[in-house]
Amino acid sequence: MNTLFSTLAVAVTSALLFSPSTTAQAPPPAKQAKRVHITQGPALESATSNSAIITWKSNNPGGTDEHFGVVHYGLDPKNLSETAKSHIRLNRAHSYTVFRVRVDGLKPKTTYYYKVDSANAGSGPSDGVVSPLKTFITE
Repeated sequence: MNTLFSTLAVAVTSALLFSPSTTAQAPPPAKQAKRVHITQGPALESATSNSAIITWKSNNPGGTDEHFGVVHYGLDPKNLSETAKSHIRLNRAHSYTVFRVRVDGLKPKTTYYYKVDSANAGSGPSDGVVSPLKTFITE
């Protein structure tokens, strides 16, 4: 009886320890915010002669956890033809989200115009939080 019990205990333990792992499933998208609004910024965090970092804070937009901060920029305030994006993972436990986007390939001592936005990952739609037009100057 002891031998049977020991054999059975080892078999059950082995099955539990070495069973194929199950893949964790991503939770469904969170409920979209009724209105996404910028609560702080956008602002220039830093600038060098060829790059800049733009930051801003908004209420948590909801939707998919995978998001992008987006900066539309250019030399002409009426033609923001360049885009920089930065991936972010939303924290559902927070009521706000901080976005931080690095803009590279800039010209020294140049004035740039920009607006910020955020969007669901991939080709997801904008969160509809486009900022007013802002400027920064590279070193």
